Parts: sequence; structure tokens; C-alpha cells
Amino acid sequence: MTPDFIQKAIAICDDKIAKKGEGVGLSFYAFFKNRNDDPALLMQVAQWWIQTHELDHFEKAVKIREMLISDV
Repeated sequence: MTPDFIQKAIAICDDKIAKKGEGVGLSFYAFFKNRNDDPALLMQVAQWWIQTHELDHFEKAVKIREMLISDV
């Protein structure tokens, strides 16, 4: 994942947390628009989420944000 994408994903986590609280969950699809305009990036994120970290479909946004920050 590119540093720009990681920063975008962190911002999305921050937004979700601000709107719905610390207990809000999300999936990696939250980082993409409904239309898949970058399948290669989607696959990179899916690999990071599913294969690398073996995360459940929904995870706490706080947890994901911390993981992304440590990847920067």
C-alpha cells in the first residue's frame, strides 16, 4: 500500500470514529468508493487485511488506525 493510501485510510478511520464513536467497526471496503476504480489497490488492501494480519471482516476502526499508523 502506498503512503498516500495509508494516510487516506487513517483519515477514513478518524472520520468514522469521530462520527460514530470508538466502538465503530469497519471493513477494508470502507476505504473504497462503491465503484471499484483501482482493482490492484483493492487487492493489496485485501491481502494486508486478510492474509497478512488475518483480520475478521469487520474490525474496530481504532485498531485498524493504529495498525496503519505503525505501517507508515
